[in-house]
Amino acid sequence: MNKAVTDGIDFMPPPFIDGLDQWSRGDGTPGSPTYLGVGSFVADDPDFRGCLELTKTEATQRLRAMAETPILPGCYLRIRVRLKVLSGDLPGVRIAAWAGLAGGGHLDGVAEYGPTTQIGRLNDIVTVEGYVGTGARSGVDMPWGTAAAFGHFGIDLTGPTGAVIRIDDVEIADATDVFHRDMMDIVDIRDYGAIGDGFTDDTAALEAADAAAAGRIVLVPEGIYRIESSVSIASPIRFHGRLSMPDDAMLLLLKSFDLPTYIEAFWDEELAFKKAMQALFNHTDHESLNMGGRRVQITAPIDVAAAVVNRATFETRRVLRNGQLDAQAGAAWDPQVVTVQASYDPDNPTWLTGVGAPDSIPLGALVTGNGVGREVYVRNVDVPGGRIELSAPLYGVSGSQSFAFTRFRYLLDFSGFSKLSKFVIESVELKCNGVASGLMLAPDGVIFQFRESQINAPRDRAITSIGTGCQGLLIDRNQFLSNEMQAAAQSRTSICLNVNANDAKIRDNRAVRFRHFAVLGGGGHMLLGNHWFQGDSESDGVRTGGVIFTQPHVRSVINGNYIDNSTIEWTNEHDAAPEHSNEYSFSGLTITGNTCVVSGVLPSFRWLVITPYGPDHFIHGLTVTGNAFRAISATVDRIEAINAAFADLDPNRTRNVLIGGNTYNGVAQFVANPVSEAFAIATTQSVWSCDFGARMAFGQRARVVEAVVADGAIRNAAGGRVFAMPHVETGRGATGQTVELHWPEPVKGTVRVSARIDNPE
Repeated sequence: MNKAVTDGIDFMPPPFIDGLDQWSRGDGTPGSPTYLGVGSFVADDPDFRGCLELTKTEATQRLRAMAETPILPGCYLRIRVRLKVLSGDLPGVRIAAWAGLAGGGHLDGVAEYGPTTQIGRLNDIVTVEGYVGTGARSGVDMPWGTAAAFGHFGIDLTGPTGAVIRIDDVEIADATDVFHRDMMDIVDIRDYGAIGDGFTDDTAALEAADAAAAGRIVLVPEGIYRIESSVSIASPIRFHGRLSMPDDAMLLLLKSFDLPTYIEAFWDEELAFKKAMQALFNHTDHESLNMGGRRVQITAPIDVAAAVVNRATFETRRVLRNGQLDAQAGAAWDPQVVTVQASYDPDNPTWLTGVGAPDSIPLGALVTGNGVGREVYVRNVDVPGGRIELSAPLYGVSGSQSFAFTRFRYLLDFSGFSKLSKFVIESVELKCNGVASGLMLAPDGVIFQFRESQINAPRDRAITSIGTGCQGLLIDRNQFLSNEMQAAAQSRTSICLNVNANDAKIRDNRAVRFRHFAVLGGGGHMLLGNHWFQGDSESDGVRTGGVIFTQPHVRSVINGNYIDNSTIEWTNEHDAAPEHSNEYSFSGLTITGNTCVVSGVLPSFRWLVITPYGPDHFIHGLTVTGNAFRAISATVDRIEAINAAFADLDPNRTRNVLIGGNTYNGVAQFVANPVSEAFAIATTQSVWSCDFGARMAFGQRARVVEAVVADGAIRNAAGGRVFAMPHVETGRGATGQTVELHWPEPVKGTVRVSARIDNPE
């Protein structure tokens, strides 16, 4: 760089021939005494082409150009002077200056002279040099920082008086290329006044270097650079030293936005991750943070909203990708447990009121107690009102009781946002190591995505929703590995994920040995192509729910999954009034094309269990078709059941059930709806009792006969053929599973009867 060439800047002071009134005997400022009438101009010196001759009369005699030489950020000046002593005692000489501010005042606290050279002999030509610039670089005699605007330059003559001295014209030149060159792609922040002592505020220097870089790389050299406020760096940047910043100050790297660069900037992986996430939410011109394949060791839960500082809501797409967060053991991961008294009113179904010590209840805590269904969380805490908002209603509870609140600790915790939408985590492993849970969503938001990633050994939960931040949740092509691999299924406590809102898409995932794979509130969900495995090595083992639906009207599809050693459980446990009233009952569930396997279990195991938490409910829409059911090293009685621990279903209202086209291996009783059975009557009877018994799905009564087809001739007592059709009466017998065929006369023969448990219309 040479500003005289590139920008046409003339740094040279006037030559002595132009007048000695332009050269000061003081500091060079206007009004200071000059050499006019004190010194003399010598035109015919044999060594100098015009020079100033003076007699040294002061202990430190000054010579300063009264011209203001500009000081430019990033620019370094060389001041060079040649002189000789004609007679008298030999003095010392040094380059010297006066530093000026933009307003004309003096810049205090900076060096204003270089090293002294002692003149050795009379008539020897001595050359002295000094360097001045904005940066404190090695070889710079006078580092002035970015506050300096100009200087008055010259020399000091020191030592004894009396000498007669001749001084050649003072030369000032741009020497920036001595320190760095424009042909190099680096701009050093020290050239713009950065100190790097860990205490001085270097914010302005960093910003000035960025402004001057013009596409080149900004270099942060060795040292600790204190940055007191948020900075946005538009140039590529390289860190050899590190930054120190307040928590609320942001480092926005527009051209070098990736986690490895932030780690280089802060020398602390955990802090760097938080600062990079802070920047991701704050206009870095990047939609994604690439972790660069880095493994980041995390010692405490990352409260993402607290790291971001300045945003309670965020609804613009952002992506975190390509890395690993590795939880390190420590007390910071221990769950917090609080037990308090509170009241519940079913007419105010998602609030606890009259809460004792509400300020002690942490947002996002799991709620347990009498009448609390699975995966109910604290969505909001109203401390002044003494209230707690819940993620789902309770069932069958009214009045005051004791509730426990357990706050799990998550590697990534987004619960501090009031609303977060369109956030994506892609190709990231959350390595929980049995000490941390994985991921907690915000209380509100839409289209959170977790894809092609892994959550490994979560202590309590892999993915938790505490509100409706799971609306439209997308969980695609991930692997979830439990921390309870060796535990018996019924002893496990960890849960892979839960959903409270609608329209989750859970596709092509693999989950191994959790207590539950998915606890799903809301409806409109699609579970496609997943494999969830919850087996163990126990003999005659117990199996837990793989997928739990907590509301009756689910409008959901389970298609093409590998349902391995687990149950699909369908409940209404998130209902403040669990008895049926004016609402949809159990409806809208399609289970088709799945591979359903179980091994080493008791015959009482079922793949599909409906658990009504209140009376008068019924099945109002269920399809189970094209599935393969297989029991290995065991025989299972049947595939489906009603759990009547709280209440039974009303069999007289069953509608729209289709069960068929399934295959069974190791299953004692095939079921279908409609079910077709052949009945052979060997002696003539006018009333045939056709008992379907265990063939009726869910053990319900036979409500409708769709067809009665004679298999061969129907004959009367005389052996004659009878062509009359019988009329039917359904729901007969003690269990209602018998159909009676009433013939106009006693007959015998074989018929195939197709009966249903439901009204198909």
